[in-house]
Amino acid sequence: METNSPNIGKFSLTYGSIAGIVGIIFSFMLISLDMLYDQGSGKTIVSIAILVGAIILGIFNFRKENGSLTLKQALKIGTGSSVIAAIYSILFTLALVNFIEPDFIAKTGEITRATMIESNPTISNEQLDMITEQQAKFFWVAYPFMLIFNAFGGLIIGLLGGLILKKDAQA
Repeated sequence: METNSPNIGKFSLTYGSIAGIVGIIFSFMLISLDMLYDQGSGKTIVSIAILVGAIILGIFNFRKENGSLTLKQALKIGTGSSVIAAIYSILFTLALVNFIEPDFIAKTGEITRATMIESNPTISNEQLDMITEQQAKFFWVAYPFMLIFNAFGGLIIGLLGGLILKKDAQA
Protein backbone atom coordinates (compact mmCIF):
# COMPACT_ATOMS: atom_id res chain seq x y z
CA MET A 1 0.00 0.00 0.00
CA GLU A 2 2.81 2.42 0.77
CA THR A 3 4.15 2.15 -2.78
CA ASN A 4 1.65 4.87 -3.73
CA SER A 5 3.18 7.43 -1.34
CA PRO A 6 5.43 9.07 -3.97
CA ASN A 7 2.41 9.37 -6.28
CA ILE A 8 0.47 11.14 -3.54
CA GLY A 9 3.20 13.77 -3.29
CA LYS A 10 3.19 14.22 -7.07
CA PHE A 11 -0.58 14.63 -7.16
CA SER A 12 -0.52 17.04 -4.20
CA LEU A 13 2.15 19.16 -5.85
CA THR A 14 0.45 19.13 -9.25
CA TYR A 15 -3.07 19.95 -8.11
CA GLY A 16 -1.94 22.30 -5.34
CA SER A 17 0.06 24.18 -7.97
CA ILE A 18 -2.97 24.29 -10.24
CA ALA A 19 -5.10 25.72 -7.42
CA GLY A 20 -2.39 28.23 -6.50
CA ILE A 21 -1.80 29.43 -10.05
CA VAL A 22 -5.52 29.70 -10.84
CA GLY A 23 -5.94 31.63 -7.56
CA ILE A 24 -3.18 34.04 -8.60
CA ILE A 25 -4.78 34.50 -12.02
CA PHE A 26 -8.09 35.21 -10.24
CA SER A 27 -6.32 37.81 -8.08
CA PHE A 28 -4.85 39.51 -11.14
CA MET A 29 -8.32 39.55 -12.65
CA LEU A 30 -9.63 41.25 -9.50
CA ILE A 31 -6.82 43.80 -9.69
CA SER A 32 -7.53 44.54 -13.35
CA LEU A 33 -11.25 44.96 -12.61
CA ASP A 34 -10.47 47.19 -9.61
CA MET A 35 -12.21 44.71 -7.30
CA LEU A 36 -9.26 43.79 -5.08
CA TYR A 37 -10.74 45.61 -2.08
CA ASP A 38 -14.33 44.50 -2.73
CA GLN A 39 -15.93 43.27 0.50
CA GLY A 40 -18.48 40.95 -1.14
CA SER A 41 -18.65 37.23 -0.49
CA GLY A 42 -18.25 36.42 -4.20
CA LYS A 43 -14.44 36.51 -4.01
CA THR A 44 -14.42 34.05 -1.14
CA ILE A 45 -16.85 31.70 -2.86
CA VAL A 46 -14.77 31.66 -6.07
CA SER A 47 -11.54 31.10 -4.10
CA ILE A 48 -13.05 28.17 -2.23
CA ALA A 49 -14.45 26.74 -5.47
CA ILE A 50 -10.99 26.90 -7.05
CA LEU A 51 -9.46 24.99 -4.12
CA VAL A 52 -12.28 22.43 -3.94
CA GLY A 53 -12.20 21.86 -7.70
CA ALA A 54 -8.44 21.30 -7.80
CA ILE A 55 -8.45 18.93 -4.81
CA ILE A 56 -11.40 16.87 -6.03
CA LEU A 57 -9.85 16.69 -9.50
CA GLY A 58 -6.58 15.52 -7.93
CA ILE A 59 -8.32 12.85 -5.85
CA PHE A 60 -10.37 11.68 -8.84
CA ASN A 61 -7.34 11.45 -11.12
CA PHE A 62 -5.33 9.63 -8.43
CA ARG A 63 -8.11 7.05 -8.16
CA LYS A 64 -8.31 6.80 -11.95
CA GLU A 65 -4.55 6.27 -12.35
CA ASN A 66 -4.10 3.88 -9.44
CA GLY A 67 -7.36 1.94 -9.69
CA SER A 68 -8.17 2.44 -6.03
CA LEU A 69 -8.44 5.13 -3.41
CA THR A 70 -8.38 4.89 0.36
CA LEU A 71 -9.63 7.57 2.68
CA LYS A 72 -6.08 8.05 3.98
CA GLN A 73 -4.80 8.74 0.46
CA ALA A 74 -7.60 11.25 -0.19
CA LEU A 75 -6.81 13.04 3.09
CA LYS A 76 -3.13 13.25 2.13
CA ILE A 77 -3.90 14.60 -1.33
CA GLY A 78 -6.40 17.12 0.04
CA THR A 79 -4.15 18.41 2.78
CA GLY A 80 -1.01 18.39 0.65
CA SER A 81 -2.68 20.16 -2.27
CA SER A 82 -4.15 22.85 -0.03
CA VAL A 83 -0.81 23.48 1.70
CA ILE A 84 0.89 23.86 -1.71
CA ALA A 85 -1.89 26.24 -2.81
CA ALA A 86 -1.45 28.20 0.44
CA ILE A 87 2.29 28.57 -0.22
CA TYR A 88 1.50 30.02 -3.66
CA SER A 89 -1.05 32.33 -2.04
CA ILE A 90 1.39 33.50 0.64
CA LEU A 91 4.12 34.17 -1.90
CA PHE A 92 1.67 36.10 -4.08
CA THR A 93 0.41 38.09 -1.09
CA LEU A 94 4.00 38.99 -0.19
CA ALA A 95 4.58 40.18 -3.76
CA LEU A 96 1.27 42.03 -3.75
CA VAL A 97 1.93 43.87 -0.49
CA ASN A 98 5.55 44.71 -1.26
CA PHE A 99 5.68 45.27 -5.03
CA ILE A 100 2.38 45.12 -6.93
CA GLU A 101 0.23 47.17 -4.55
CA PRO A 102 2.59 48.69 -1.96
CA ASP A 103 -0.20 50.64 -0.24
CA PHE A 104 -2.34 47.50 0.19
CA ILE A 105 -2.09 47.50 3.98
CA ALA A 106 -2.92 51.21 4.19
CA LYS A 107 -5.95 50.76 1.92
CA THR A 108 -7.23 47.82 3.94
CA GLY A 109 -6.76 49.97 7.04
CA GLU A 110 -8.94 52.67 5.47
CA ILE A 111 -11.60 50.10 4.63
CA THR A 112 -11.50 48.77 8.19
CA ARG A 113 -11.76 52.31 9.51
CA ALA A 114 -14.82 53.07 7.33
CA THR A 115 -16.47 49.80 8.32
CA MET A 116 -15.90 50.47 12.01
CA ILE A 117 -17.30 53.99 11.77
CA GLU A 118 -20.36 52.60 10.01
CA SER A 119 -20.94 49.91 12.64
CA ASN A 120 -20.04 52.12 15.64
CA PRO A 121 -20.49 55.85 14.89
CA THR A 122 -19.43 56.85 18.44
CA ILE A 123 -15.93 55.38 18.15
CA SER A 124 -13.22 57.94 18.73
CA ASN A 125 -10.48 58.83 16.24
CA GLU A 126 -7.85 57.69 18.75
CA GLN A 127 -9.44 54.25 18.93
CA LEU A 128 -9.64 54.06 15.14
CA ASP A 129 -6.00 55.11 14.81
CA MET A 130 -4.95 52.50 17.35
CA ILE A 131 -6.91 49.75 15.57
CA THR A 132 -5.55 50.57 12.12
CA GLU A 133 -1.99 50.82 13.49
CA GLN A 134 -2.31 47.42 15.15
CA GLN A 135 -3.78 45.95 11.97
CA ALA A 136 -0.81 47.18 9.94
CA LYS A 137 1.67 46.14 12.60
CA PHE A 138 0.37 42.58 12.82
CA PHE A 139 -0.46 41.98 9.15
CA TRP A 140 2.26 39.31 9.03
CA VAL A 141 0.08 37.12 11.28
CA ALA A 142 -2.15 36.53 8.24
CA TYR A 143 0.52 34.35 6.61
CA PRO A 144 0.58 31.49 9.14
CA PHE A 145 -3.19 31.66 9.43
CA MET A 146 -3.50 31.27 5.66
CA LEU A 147 -1.38 28.13 5.88
CA ILE A 148 -3.30 26.70 8.86
CA PHE A 149 -6.77 27.44 7.48
CA ASN A 150 -5.88 26.08 4.05
CA ALA A 151 -4.49 22.88 5.59
CA PHE A 152 -7.63 22.43 7.67
CA GLY A 153 -9.85 23.19 4.66
CA GLY A 154 -7.90 20.72 2.54
CA LEU A 155 -8.32 18.09 5.23
CA ILE A 156 -12.10 18.58 5.19
CA ILE A 157 -12.25 18.64 1.37
CA GLY A 158 -10.05 15.53 1.23
CA LEU A 159 -12.30 13.79 3.76
CA LEU A 160 -15.46 14.57 1.82
CA GLY A 161 -13.82 13.77 -1.53
CA GLY A 162 -12.42 10.54 -0.13
CA LEU A 163 -15.77 9.45 1.25
CA ILE A 164 -17.44 10.14 -2.10
CA LEU A 165 -14.71 8.76 -4.39
CA LYS A 166 -13.37 5.92 -2.21
CA LYS A 167 -12.73 2.76 -4.20
CA ASP A 168 -11.28 -0.48 -2.85
CA ALA A 169 -8.39 -2.18 -4.62
CA GLN A 170 -9.51 -5.04 -6.81
CA ALA A 171 -7.93 -8.38 -6.00
